[in-house]
Amino acid sequence: MRGLGMTGGAGLAYGAMATLGLAPATAGVPVRFQAPAAGDLIGKAPGSTSVVVLGGGPSGLVSAYELAKAGYDVTLLEARTRPGGRVYSVRAGTTETEIGGETQTCTFSEGHFYNLGATRIPQSHITLDYCRELGVEVQPFGNQNSNTVVHYTGNTATSNQSIQYRAAKADTYGYVSELLHKATSMGALDTELTPEDKEKLSSFLRDFGDLSSDGRYLGSSRRGYEGGPAAGPGAGLNFGTETKPFGMSDVIQGGIGRAFSFEFGFDQAMQMMTPVGGMDRIMYAFRDKLGDKIKFGAEVTSMKNVPDGVTVEYKQNGTRHTITADYCICTVPPNLVGRLDNNLPSDVLLALQGAVPASAGKLGIEYSRRWWETEDRIYGGASNTDMDIAQIMFPYDHFHSDRGVVVAYYNTGRRQQAFESLTHRQRLAKALAEGSLIHGERYNRDVASSFSGSWRRIKYSEGAWMSWKGAGDSHGGVATPEYEKLLEPVDRIYFAGDHLSNAIAWIHGALTSGRDTVTKLHERVATAA
Repeated sequence: MRGLGMTGGAGLAYGAMATLGLAPATAGVPVRFQAPAAGDLIGKAPGSTSVVVLGGGPSGLVSAYELAKAGYDVTLLEARTRPGGRVYSVRAGTTETEIGGETQTCTFSEGHFYNLGATRIPQSHITLDYCRELGVEVQPFGNQNSNTVVHYTGNTATSNQSIQYRAAKADTYGYVSELLHKATSMGALDTELTPEDKEKLSSFLRDFGDLSSDGRYLGSSRRGYEGGPAAGPGAGLNFGTETKPFGMSDVIQGGIGRAFSFEFGFDQAMQMMTPVGGMDRIMYAFRDKLGDKIKFGAEVTSMKNVPDGVTVEYKQNGTRHTITADYCICTVPPNLVGRLDNNLPSDVLLALQGAVPASAGKLGIEYSRRWWETEDRIYGGASNTDMDIAQIMFPYDHFHSDRGVVVAYYNTGRRQQAFESLTHRQRLAKALAEGSLIHGERYNRDVASSFSGSWRRIKYSEGAWMSWKGAGDSHGGVATPEYEKLLEPVDRIYFAGDHLSNAIAWIHGALTSGRDTVTKLHERVATAA
C-alpha cells in the first residue's frame, strides 16, 4: 500500500485497498465534486476506457480534463481552430466569418482585446477554482461604476439626458425612503410594525435615503458636484457646489432607477473577477493540459450508438475520419445536434428542440484616446440606456494607457436583432450614433478600429445561450421535461453544457454540467463488472 501510494498517489492506493475490502465504506453522495481517480477503477473496469468528447467549449474541456486525470483514453473533437466555444476573446489577428458571408479581421493594437462572449466571473463560481488550479491570473472586473451614466428616452423631465449613476441612485433611493418614512409616520404600517419597529425603520431610512431630520430627501453630496466627475471640494474656500435633485414625480415617471436591480443579482454582485488578458486564457490553459488529446478543425458529422460503444464521424483538413469509443460526451449546442447523422430516439430529438437559442452580440471600438478616464473619471463599469445598444461597457484593463477598447453595445433579444442582419460597418454607424447621444460628440472621434459579432450568426454556435420552452427567460432553476430528459444518457451518449445547468450562460454552468456528467460516467464505469 505504501509503495502504491508513493508511485500512484492516494487515489491508486485507496483503489487497491477497496479491491481488497480494506477501505472504509463511503456513505451517500459527496456534497462537493470529487474528481475521479485512476485508482477508482482498479479491479473493476478491465483495460483502458475510451471517451470521445464533442465540442471544445468549457463543458467539453472540463470533461476531457477530469477524465484524462483519471486515466481515461480521451479524444476531444472541436470544429473550430481554437478552444472555448462561446468563451471568445477578440484581439489582433482574430478572423471571423459570420453566417451570411461577411468576414472581419481584428486590427486592435497589441495587447488590447474584448470578450465577445463571457466576460466576468462571480466570486462564488467554480470558474475561479479552475483559474487557481490551471494557473490563470485573475483581476477585478468593475461591474458597476458611480461615474457612468443612465440615459433613457421619453418625454419626462429626466428623459433624453445622461444622468450620472450616483445621482440617479441618490434620487431614487432618497425618494423611496422619504415615501416609506411618511407612510410609517402617518400610521399606514401600524398593523405591521410595533412602535419600536417604526423607530428602527425610520433610523434606517434616514441613513439609507440620506433624509433630513424631518424625513425629507433634499439631495446631498451623494449626487455629485457641479462641473462633472472631476469637480468637488478642493483647497481653501472651494467647498464645491452640490448638484440639485430632480423632483420626486420626475424620478418616478422617468424610471431612472430601472437598471439598479442588476447589481443585486446573486451572479452580478461586486466584487467580480476576470482573467488577465481575456476570458479565453482559461480555455487555453485547459488546452495546454490536454495537449494532443484535442483535435482542432474536426467538424463532427455523425454520432451513433453502436454495440458496446459510440461511433463518431468527422471531417478534418478535407478528410473524413471515424472514431469509435466506449462512451461519448456531446457538448454540441442542442440546436445543432439534430443536424448530425444520428440514431437518437425521437423523444430525445424532440427534447433537444426544447432548447431555444438566444440572440446576443457585442461590438468593440478601439479608441486612440481614453477620453472616458481623462474627462469623465470612468474606470470600468457600464452606462445603461433603453436605446438598441442597451449598454456601453468601459475597459477594466490598461488604465492610463494611450488607447483602449470600449464595448459599444452588449445587447440581447429584440435589441440585438436590430443589429443582427446589419453589416459590420452599419453596426458601427448605429452604435456610434446612439452612443454619441449618451456621451457626446467625442464618442465619434478618435476611433482607431472596431470588431463586432452576433452569436446567432456565428458558425458552430448559432445562439448565445439557450432558454427552455416553458421556462421563460430563466437562466436556471426551472426543470422542464425536455431539460430533465437530456440529463440522462442515451445508451452510451451523454449530454453536457451550460444549458443543462442552473447557471445558463455562465462558464460556471458549463463546468458544473461537465463535472456532473463525468461523475455519472465514471460511476457507471467503476461499477461495471
